[in-house]
Amino acid sequence: MLHRTLVGIIVWLFVISVANAQVNKYANAFLDIGIGARALGMSNAVTASSADITSAFWNPAGLINMQRDVQVGFMHNEHFAGIVKFDYGGIGVKFNEKSAGAFTFIRSGVDDIPNTLELIDANGNVDYDRVKSFSAADYAFMLTYARTIPKITGLNYGGSVKIIYRHIGEFGSGWGFGFDFGLQYKLKGWTFAAMLRDATSTITNFSYNTEKFRLVFTATGNEIISSSTEIAVPRLVLATSHKFNLPKNFRILTEVNIAMTTDGRRNVLIPAGPVSFDPMAGVEFEYHDLVFIRGGVGRFQYLKDPSGGKNITALPTVGLGFKYWGISVDYTLANFGNEIVGLSHVFSLRVDFHKKKKEVEPTPNP
Repeated sequence: MLHRTLVGIIVWLFVISVANAQVNKYANAFLDIGIGARALGMSNAVTASSADITSAFWNPAGLINMQRDVQVGFMHNEHFAGIVKFDYGGIGVKFNEKSAGAFTFIRSGVDDIPNTLELIDANGNVDYDRVKSFSAADYAFMLTYARTIPKITGLNYGGSVKIIYRHIGEFGSGWGFGFDFGLQYKLKGWTFAAMLRDATSTITNFSYNTEKFRLVFTATGNEIISSSTEIAVPRLVLATSHKFNLPKNFRILTEVNIAMTTDGRRNVLIPAGPVSFDPMAGVEFEYHDLVFIRGGVGRFQYLKDPSGGKNITALPTVGLGFKYWGISVDYTLANFGNEIVGLSHVFSLRVDFHKKKKEVEPTPNP
């Protein structure tokens, strides 16, 4: 039954990708960075093992495995020598042992961009006082719900409603809407998972304030576009993980993920059209639920060498984590695919709380 369902999902993804042949490859690419230094330290291979507030992003089904009743998470990261700033914040609440919910906020943007369209005044003079600045940013807002399936022990499911907003100063903006859906199934120390991003395709519509750049575009011969649409088609991630218990409170968790993209041929380990396959793997060494050492490998690509041949390259990641009294601090040293910029230092923070239990008033004596 399970394998038939999986085949049906793959066929469905293929049909959708063909029907949406004009989709935008790498749509909403800012979400491909990911959230949480733990996940980034394992090369994003956390679809099966995710079990905290970041599960709202990586796999909503994992949200039910939060160890505390309330979790709050934060992350700040900068790319391209600090030009691009990436911020994440989220809060998760465990309603009971069978259900949980979360709210997630993500922003990736470039601030203080000089606007020189009005640098030259009507008399042809350069006036730097006329130069203003603006921001270009992508936002994601996610509402997540997760629940167990009582009739099937070890099986959880979850989904997220995703709202995308893009803002480019006073020049234009856009709104998008989509869904993510995930499953986790635990069996004899193993966890099997599936995550379907943009399950029904995420469509973002943009509108532009053409009056702000009409004169410049006309003078330079550029086409003036007043609106556009970006479509992000489904992506399926299949994953499995296993935790090994070792003597003296040591544990090792290993995980392998395979991301199946449906927006056309990509430069990944198994490029194909319309479905490409991108594997990633991660490992986490744990001591007494206190200290964590992580590593991973992913982002496999084919690069041409001087002789005209192709070599397979991959980007490794390493990270550390420390957890004490409900406070988790994680660090990762990662390369996001740009050799010129180099490595990025990523920090994230998670704080766990217990909900205050309601006091039960004593029943008065009859």
